[in-house]
Amino acid sequence: MDRRQLLQTTAYGTLLASLGACANTSLVKSQAIGKTPPWPSEIHKIAFGSCIDQNKAQPIWQAILANQPDVFIFGGDNVYASSQPWQLNQLEKAYATQAAHAGFAQLRNTIAHVAIWDDHDMGLNDGGAEFAHKQVSQNAFLDFWRLPANDPRRAREGLYHAMSFGKAGQRVQIILLDTRSFRSAPRKTDRRDAPGKERYVPDTQPSKTMLGEAQWQWLTQQLQTPADLRFIVSGVQVAVEGHGWEGWHNFPLEQEKLRHVIRSTGAKGVVLLSGDRHIGAIYKSTSANLYPLYELTSSGMTHAWQAAKEAGPNRMGELITQNHFALIEVDWQQRQMQWGFKNTQDEWLKKESIALSELQ
Repeated sequence: MDRRQLLQTTAYGTLLASLGACANTSLVKSQAIGKTPPWPSEIHKIAFGSCIDQNKAQPIWQAILANQPDVFIFGGDNVYASSQPWQLNQLEKAYATQAAHAGFAQLRNTIAHVAIWDDHDMGLNDGGAEFAHKQVSQNAFLDFWRLPANDPRRAREGLYHAMSFGKAGQRVQIILLDTRSFRSAPRKTDRRDAPGKERYVPDTQPSKTMLGEAQWQWLTQQLQTPADLRFIVSGVQVAVEGHGWEGWHNFPLEQEKLRHVIRSTGAKGVVLLSGDRHIGAIYKSTSANLYPLYELTSSGMTHAWQAAKEAGPNRMGELITQNHFALIEVDWQQRQMQWGFKNTQDEWLKKESIALSELQ
């Protein structure tokens, strides 16, 4: 039995047990194996979220489904399976448990979706290129997310990927960055838990990387393809300032390299999406000769950090510290984007507007 068959069989068994002995076998099997929803021909509404503990309650799916997004972006930590020593069967058990959540299964079977991983579904807390089992874990990721045999991620190292939707003038590109498979080890703090230096401090060694050479080359090519609005998805925060947790700010030269690549390619419409932090927030980063880079962090679909506090010098407003997901609505006629956060009751917690002309 290959890995895909094993994963589907495990998920099937979990669902069968949860639904009871009288369950309709064919129905349960269809929920476990599922179907692939069609890709949207155009994008008006995107939902985004990260940090999903498979062992916690998940009422949030009903709120997401009620909004009927054109696509849902899973931003990493889609399950938690990073206990050590790492074992494949623990990851497969986590995926099977997640598959058994009815709301998740409904979304996965009815709404187009894309996914990238972060440390807890890769398999090592704060892990990067040094994680010895990353290829085995990548294979399990590919199978769980039902990626076809001809998907390029099945033929190379790393889970980076990009897709485009819509016609010229309304074309949306989604770029999924793998900020784990190639990432160098960050420099550990000399003052653990001190504000701004909680876990790591900036490292300006030129050899340190977030993406690795091949992924940087690929990203440069992707940013040269036609698009009117580009969502770059990173498991960890990209342009955020004011804390010492994981993020691109651990490697300032890589932060600047990203800005340089956006400038040099002439890519317009770049917006950043990130997770990892168990908070929700919107940030605005400015630099010379480049339009503002807005970043939306949406993290904590099942377990947000309720007591979170931090400086956030480039943050717009307060932190969102309850379970939430992000919703992005694009009005192509008015050339603007509205985005913010909703809670498990489908109530807005924060909402902002951006004119697309700002992203030029």
